Order: sequence, then C-alpha cells, then structure tokens
Amino acid sequence: MPKMKTNSGAKKRFQITGTGKIKRKHAYKSHILTKKSKKRKRKLGHFTTVKKVDEKNIKRQLAMK
Repeated sequence: MPKMKTNSGAKKRFQITGTGKIKRKHAYKSHILTKKSKKRKRKLGHFTTVKKVDEKNIKRQLAMK
C-alpha cells in the first residue's frame, strides 16, 4: 500500500503541539482592517486550537493516520 501524501494547504495552516493538539490561526486578519477594532484585531492575532470535531479530518490531511 502506498504512503499517504500530506495535503500541502493543511501543512501550511496547521501545527501540532507537544501534547498532540492542532494549532491554527484565526481568520479575518488579512485585509479590511480599518473597520475592525483594535481589540478584535489583537485577539485575531493569537493562535487557537482546532475543535475536537475537526481533528480527525486535519490529522488525515497531515498524513498522521
């Protein structure tokens, strides 16, 4: 059986933490920033973890299982 290939888009967007969780960046931080408040832009700058529901699909794209 051939090896699974990693999805190129997924490998650029997600990182695995030491505990096995998946980190992602927030959306809506790239353009049209003038109408967004400082607080909102600041919060969008931080990383967050992926929901448990989506982890299986992302791990499959990253060829983890």
